[in-house]
Amino acid sequence: MAAANAGDVEVVDFDSDDDDLMDDDAPEANPAPAPRLRSTIAAGGDSARKTKGRGFREEPSSSRPLSGRGDFDSIGSDDGPGPVRSIEGWIILVTGVHEEAQEDDLHNAFREFGQVKNLHLNLDRRTGFVKGYALIEYENFEEAQAAIKAMDGTELVTQIINVDWAFSSGPVKRRNVRRRVEEPA
Repeated sequence: MAAANAGDVEVVDFDSDDDDLMDDDAPEANPAPAPRLRSTIAAGGDSARKTKGRGFREEPSSSRPLSGRGDFDSIGSDDGPGPVRSIEGWIILVTGVHEEAQEDDLHNAFREFGQVKNLHLNLDRRTGFVKGYALIEYENFEEAQAAIKAMDGTELVTQIINVDWAFSSGPVKRRNVRRRVEEPA
């Protein structure tokens, strides 16, 4: 079996001069130039390059008074730092919520200050427990303010909670900030 029969072996005669197709293509003397593509950003002219899109306009337009000047629309807060109303109501942030707290626990604790319009108690996907914070929305500023004053620092489901505005303008208030006092060595 190790030796093959001479009749079973097919002999292939390869003549490299006859089948070389790559040599048949002669290079052209003058290849045709590739057509020039027009960009969608720049119009095709070389001398006067016109750009399109945002931010390229040089002359101020009367219909858009703020274009080209770098000004942005903003909500003016002349009152200084303080709470800001969201689109639908006044939202307070409750932190330090116990991981086994239920929506009913929070709703029962915060409904005495006014009608709770919305309550979000986010859960951890992996464990199924509460992440430790809740967002509570009131319709009126006075209701939300009363809830913050009364519930900040109180105990809910064996854990002390902190209550403050979810949205505020101005600098952030820092709580429990301890400054290091350098002692002489």
